Formats: sequence, C-alpha cells, structure tokens
Amino acid sequence: MRIVVAGGTGFIGRKLVRSLCERGDDVVILTRSSCNGHGSLHHEGLGARPACCRGSGKVELLPWTPDRPGDWQKLVDDADAIVNLAGAGIFDERWTRERKEVLRESRVRSTKLLAEAIARATKKPSVFVSGSATGYYGTHCGARTITEDDSTGTDFLARLAMEWEAAAEPAREAGVRVCHPRIGIVLGTDGGMLAKLLPLFRSYMGGPVGNGVQYIAWIHAADVVRVLEHAIDHESMSGPFNAVAPEPSTMNDFAHKLGKALGRPSSVRVPALAVKLALGEGSSAVLTGQRAVPRRLVAEGFAFLFPDLTSALADLVL
Repeated sequence: MRIVVAGGTGFIGRKLVRSLCERGDDVVILTRSSCNGHGSLHHEGLGARPACCRGSGKVELLPWTPDRPGDWQKLVDDADAIVNLAGAGIFDERWTRERKEVLRESRVRSTKLLAEAIARATKKPSVFVSGSATGYYGTHCGARTITEDDSTGTDFLARLAMEWEAAAEPAREAGVRVCHPRIGIVLGTDGGMLAKLLPLFRSYMGGPVGNGVQYIAWIHAADVVRVLEHAIDHESMSGPFNAVAPEPSTMNDFAHKLGKALGRPSSVRVPALAVKLALGEGSSAVLTGQRAVPRRLVAEGFAFLFPDLTSALADLVL
C-alpha cells in the first residue's frame, strides 16, 4: 500500500511510520521541514533509514503547508490510505487565547485541507484515518464509563475534538471511509505523560497528580499503532472509536503501579494548584479526565498486546 501520513514525525507518527514500513507499505510523510522532496529520516527524529525500513517498504518525506492549500494536496492522488496525526502538543505550553487558537488551527485546518484534497482526487484513497481524542467527551466525566455512544462535552477540548472530526466531512461526503480514533493518553518512554513522569519517579519524587481519583484513559504506544493499522486495513471500521486500553486506571493506581514497576515510592503528590499554575485552563484535562473504554474495538475482536496497566508499564520501564 501507499500511505500518506501527516504528523508522521511526531510521538505517535514516528512509531506508525516504522511499523508500516516494516510490514512492507510505502509511506509518504508530510513534513513542515524543507527537504527538497527527499528529507533525512534522522533529521526528522525517525532514526537512521535502515532502522526505519527493516521491511520492504520505502519512506519519502515531502513538504506541506498544513495551514494553507498548496501543491502538496496533489499527493493524495493514488494513495491507498491517508492518516492525519498532525497537531500542536496539547500540554507543550500554557493555554493562552493565542495558544488555544494554535491548537485548534493545527488540527482543524490541516484536516479540512486534507479532506478537501481527498474529495478532489481523481483516484481517491480507500480510507482517511483522521485523528481525534477522548477529550471529545469533556474533562468532567467523573467515574462513569464512557463509550462511543456518549455525547460531546462542553469544554474547550470537547469543542476542539468535535470541530476536528467535523473537518473530515468533505472526504466522507466524497464516499471515502473515514475513521476517527479518539486517542487517550499514549504511554511511551520517548514522549507524552509517562516520559515526563519517569525522571520524577526515578528521583524518588513521584506520586499522583491532584487528588488522584481522576481516571486516565491510557493506551500503550505499541497498541495505538496497531489500532491505527487496524483502522487502515478493516473496512468494518468507520466513524469514531475509542483508542484506549480496556482497563482505565485512576491516577492513584497509575502512580502506585509505576512506582512499583520502578522499585520507587509513589507518595509525593503533585498539588492541583501547581498543575493549574503550569497549565492554566489546560490543567482540567490532567486533574479530571475520563473513564473511556474501547467498546467498538473489543466488539471488532481487536486483541490488545497490553490490556492492563501492570503489563504495559513492565514492558516500558523494566
């Protein structure tokens, strides 16, 4: 298959590109970097080319402008699948009015431009996997179990996810299968929440964030890649589905199990006030969360490599 991946140099995208390449797919990565058509994989954080391309697939980096139309939109012609994981980091900076607009534009605008390009393509892809997040349900869900049937929330992240998914509508109207993986907290040692917590725990300074009773809808990085590939490969997958592990965890439980996996205490609680000072409005996503479960994936018969937190953390940190 020929698969175009936007956001292919990010935390999740790098892993997806490697996996697609290793299974024999040809991958075109859309990148903001100027690479004259053939960029360096090492420069983009993908490692040396042989490490990325252990299989028979080829990787090509091509420049794009996700905030405006351009010749890059012609790249969707003859692609078998398009995956869009582009978007500025939710917790990279404090949420100001300007930062929230960056978060919105980097997701909604890029998705709309890709969807419009798909709709205009002479030979359309069979599937458009357009990223989303469990933030769709809002950040004040309490302990109730959240499935794909639950309605959207009312806070900023919920509105953002709703607009993000709606931006893919031109592709759907053109008859292309569209998938929206609502991705939870992805666990990996080279990015995301776990990478930020590990130094604290290893320095005997780790513990729960906030009151600890909030739920974390998490997924191992290896499983999120397999979920994305499942969406590409299976015609039965369309619309939204929760890309999370089947056993959500409270923050207290997460901290306890991470400390146990590392052989470290987990009693140094991070006060809610410190999180609010660091993230502003964005702190609500850390201090509340959702108890989301992957009902659709389970019904599909998807087999998680790491369905429980203990096995996931053991694989990542031991």
